[in-house]
Amino acid sequence: MAGAAAAWLLASGPTLGAAPVPAPLAVGLNEAVSLPEAPEIAAAPQMADRLLPPLAAEGLRRQLAREDHRLTNPAIDPAAERFIVYVPPTRPAAGYGLLVFVPPWRTARLPAGWAQSLDRAGMIFVSAENSGNDQSVAARRAPLALIGYANVARRFPIDPARVYVGGFSGGSRVALRLALAYPDIFRGALLNAGSDAIGVSPIHLPSPELMSLFQTRSRIVEVTGSDDPGSLALDLASQSSFRKWCVPGVQAKVTPWAAHGAADGAAFGWALTALTGPAPAADEAALSACRAARAHDVEAGLAQAKALVDAGQAAAARRELLAIDNSLGGLAAPASVALADRCQCGIFQRN
Repeated sequence: MAGAAAAWLLASGPTLGAAPVPAPLAVGLNEAVSLPEAPEIAAAPQMADRLLPPLAAEGLRRQLAREDHRLTNPAIDPAAERFIVYVPPTRPAAGYGLLVFVPPWRTARLPAGWAQSLDRAGMIFVSAENSGNDQSVAARRAPLALIGYANVARRFPIDPARVYVGGFSGGSRVALRLALAYPDIFRGALLNAGSDAIGVSPIHLPSPELMSLFQTRSRIVEVTGSDDPGSLALDLASQSSFRKWCVPGVQAKVTPWAAHGAADGAAFGWALTALTGPAPAADEAALSACRAARAHDVEAGLAQAKALVDAGQAAAARRELLAIDNSLGGLAAPASVALADRCQCGIFQRN
């Protein structure tokens, strides 16, 4: 918790709110673009609720209340940030699609061969500068992605059913966190040579309402090179966790003879088609059984924690509650928060 909370500094930061609508962007690649609107979805309080597990978020709120601070993010001044935005030549009748891309590198760029597929799909591409693997996920990479989404959606007619988040390598792993935390915005994620298991720290699960959205309408597409064994192993672990947590909309492609690098034009084209095409048929009976099993797991975990609290086993209760927070996350709240209060085992006092 301490590391995640430290990403948001207790100091004055930029005021969030709407900015005047700037001039339209040109067709093609626009570089060094200012996207100055700071949307509430990228504000530190909302991001803490989405990206931190419930006990961690509650502990941070209580710490701030005790110290008379407010939760801000001075690491970002939206007016000073720069993005690249690729605009396809033709607007679809229902509006543009949108791919928000989280890069692993410091300088934003559109990978080679991707423009043709974006043109065919009528999909805008936006990516932030200074959002690479050397930057904090909570303080910069995640909010910059959300700022990119909100500004593009304000400038262009965007089809909300075709809004996705994606990334390459370390950026891909950030994209998965955003897709899981914001399934009400992103309809899926393009994971290029990087993924993680969900329900394992730091990829905790969201509230039941958001988890249901993720399960029922999010599309996850993984594309990785055959000569990238580390990323392939991560893909297998993530796919196993998607099956465990009843997420059926997952497709994967291994690109022959490709090493660890951004997908080539053909692989990206396949991934974009998989994201935006008809959903694979789901076995509804199997999904229902899966969800019932996972609901039982949540109930069992909370029952174990409650038994430890009732027995006055503070240290064991603390370990159990923190484990629940890091894995089940929002699925266990608000019951987990109530138990943490009852156990008086220092969960909130140490934050």
